Amino acid sequence: MIFSEQQLFSDDQAITADADSTNVIDLGAPGTPYGGAAALTQDIGKGATVPILVQVTEAFDNLTNLEIKVSTGATTALGTTVASQTIALADLTVGKQISIQVLPNDITERYLGLEYDVTGTAPTTGKITAGITMGNQTNITGP
Repeated sequence: MIFSEQQLFSDDQAITADADSTNVIDLGAPGTPYGGAAALTQDIGKGATVPILVQVTEAFDNLTNLEIKVSTGATTALGTTVASQTIALADLTVGKQISIQVLPNDITERYLGLEYDVTGTAPTTGKITAGITMGNQTNITGP
């Protein structure tokens, strides 16, 4: 996988409580075509696959599980979950890769990011790097 700095949500971000990704991508406001009466409807999910990769860069402790939500919003505060995965503590080890292979259709809000929802006791360790990639490796063995 190849990450782009412009499409990186979290860069070795410590997750010690519920949090939004450090970075939120501004998808831009849809414009109005010349001679049009209204702005175009935005929906970035249509078309080709848009893979997202979340990788654990420091093992987590204490929590029961971590829910990773792909979220959108009219502001950088996000709030609308469009996809999510819940990972148990036993799987939150260094090198663990969580793939979201397809960004869903109907993403019509301007901002895109991740939200991390901690269940159980707040962790004192645990870091994540996450972002949109050119493609996710699927033949991974190990953690």
